Amino acid sequence: MRLVTRPPADPFGPGPHAAADAAPLRIGNASGFYGDRFDAVREMLTGGPLDVLTGDYLAELTMLILGRDRAKDPSRGYATTFLRQLEDTLGLAMERGVRLVTNAGGLNPAGLADAVRDLAGRLGIGCRVAHVEGDDLLGVRDWGAGVVTANAYLGGGGIAECLRGGADVVVTGRVTDAALVTGPAAAYFGWAADDWDALAGAVVAGHILECGTQATGGNYAFFTEHDSRRPGFPLAEIRPDGSSVITKHPHTGGAVTVGTVTAQLLYETAGARYPGPDVTARLDSVRLTQDGPDRVRVHGVRGEAPPRTLKTGLTRLGGHRNEVTFVLTGLDIEAKAALVRDQMEGAMSKRRPAEVRWTLSRTDHPDAAAQEEASALLRLVVRDRDQAAVGRVISGAAVELALASYPGFHVTAPPGKGSPYGVFEAVYLPADTVPHTAVLPDGSRRAIPPAPAAAVPEEPVDELPLPPPLPPGPTRRAPLGAVAGARSGDKGGSANIGVWARSADAWRWLAHTLTVDRLRELLPETAPLSVTRHPLPRLRALNFVVEGLLGEGVAAQARFDPQAKAVGEWLRSRHLDIPEVLL
Repeated sequence: MRLVTRPPADPFGPGPHAAADAAPLRIGNASGFYGDRFDAVREMLTGGPLDVLTGDYLAELTMLILGRDRAKDPSRGYATTFLRQLEDTLGLAMERGVRLVTNAGGLNPAGLADAVRDLAGRLGIGCRVAHVEGDDLLGVRDWGAGVVTANAYLGGGGIAECLRGGADVVVTGRVTDAALVTGPAAAYFGWAADDWDALAGAVVAGHILECGTQATGGNYAFFTEHDSRRPGFPLAEIRPDGSSVITKHPHTGGAVTVGTVTAQLLYETAGARYPGPDVTARLDSVRLTQDGPDRVRVHGVRGEAPPRTLKTGLTRLGGHRNEVTFVLTGLDIEAKAALVRDQMEGAMSKRRPAEVRWTLSRTDHPDAAAQEEASALLRLVVRDRDQAAVGRVISGAAVELALASYPGFHVTAPPGKGSPYGVFEAVYLPADTVPHTAVLPDGSRRAIPPAPAAAVPEEPVDELPLPPPLPPGPTRRAPLGAVAGARSGDKGGSANIGVWARSADAWRWLAHTLTVDRLRELLPETAPLSVTRHPLPRLRALNFVVEGLLGEGVAAQARFDPQAKAVGEWLRSRHLDIPEVLL
């Protein structure tokens, strides 16, 4: 078998990379989550030139899944998909001199690194593998009952050290999503640990890349404006000052526009400060400029010192849950819902679960030509630490009503015995108490110090001035989405909703119209919750954080849309009086 080795051209070898006219570092992404498009690694390696290919496989729910895998088999705990993707692409990456950087190591980066070495040996490929560890803090302290994983979010320092040490493949555990980009960029350009502006630019590029095709038209509010059937994965051309151009390989689907990049930039963020272990990026400084077809320049990013603490994500088993969805068809929907609710409440009276939630969705239409369009859904969700409280007592009661309840009784799926659910919690630890270690290809270990001590800004951000409101004029009732895009998502138990205007005049209207009170009117579920509005004028955008909308987080499945993925589209569908000049 032919031995495949890396070509002589080494983008991380000695060279004047820090010079202002140095060639940009081309970093692509081939995975936005555990389960993303399998053939994306090959697509990115064959679609055009790259220096680094990253893959993000971790999310809050993924950590719980990997934790349960590790509990069954201590040798597991990593994303096996990445290893299967390398079966026919590792040689291709080495031939083309592309470094692979991934957090697929999950809870066992050393185990995945060994598996990659074994694969390379079996395939006859010369490949130097390194990994980053220290984030797994499960055994460090008593985290309380039911905790399955405890992982600190490390920065890019360990990745940079591995690349400087000659690694072709770098495997990490829990690092920030943006660290997959800041690490390679810092290694390539030789940035100091306190080059805040350059690092902040890389963080912004990393945040844009991290969710894969969401930056190239996937899940985009105005998806009808481009070919959205199979968007290509994104890449960033990063320059020595940290600025970048977001683009994609030629002849791939989707689009890269100021709009698609704005949508991803607003995803799962909060205010003007975006803190991380490497740097605090100032999102209110970001400027986006269309730089040609499928090219968006990201520039002007300023950085500040990072916080002196590291976010640490805890996942634990919160208990057990069960769910039954009753289908109510035709007439007397409210009366049918009341009847079956009373019947089920009676069945639960002897041992009522700790949490009982009923939701009636009026999806029915009068005089419907299709039966499904004539039907509403009544959803019962129960939770309790004791599985018996949500098992047979619930499913048995629902089944027993099959011939003894409302006319047309049926459910969407047979009720089960109840299943475990998870809870995510974030705690913050002093950065200098969390180990961060780069394990180089030769097995040597290098400790990575935390970011240099610096004055962490504590004063509130001075908000940039809003534009003057539009002058009075005729209005028309129309959906918000006619003039604004939105992208929403989860952060623990909270939801974020980013809304951006498509023109300067639309921004003048949006900035003064979509207040917190108006948001609560349009989205009544948010009315009793704490809502914070963060204006980002340079992006012509508003970002709303809704505390507690998702209960204890995505793994708890607290609502119909447990990750708040479609809350932004719900908001865009709501009607209000919009100036006719904008329509």
